[in-house]
Amino acid sequence: MSVSERPLIAVVGVCASGKSTLAAGLREAGWNARQVLQEHSYVPYMWQRITNPDLLICLDCALETTRLRRRDPNFPDWIYDNERHRLRHAREHCDLYIATDELTPREILNVALEFVSKHSF
Repeated sequence: MSVSERPLIAVVGVCASGKSTLAAGLREAGWNARQVLQEHSYVPYMWQRITNPDLLICLDCALETTRLRRRDPNFPDWIYDNERHRLRHAREHCDLYIATDELTPREILNVALEFVSKHSF
């Protein structure tokens, strides 16, 4: 089965939660994965309209983690709060939620790979 024929996995999350890294890691492992920039959309279900995924993974991290990863101690809390609000629908409907604060990119990928490999499509 080619990658494009595999189930579609969408990855959403706040800035610096690890979306692009996870999506790239899933693709490298042979999965059909896409990062969705839902945190920038006012449409709560944009993740569904953009991808209509078979699985939705929602990544999350605290404001301080975002600031640390972005190397921006002044990253505005109002932007972070808006992102969290915009992701509310995705969090409520996700198949897998991962708080990434204490995890390395490899650990995040391993959690996701374990989940998707056990999921029946």
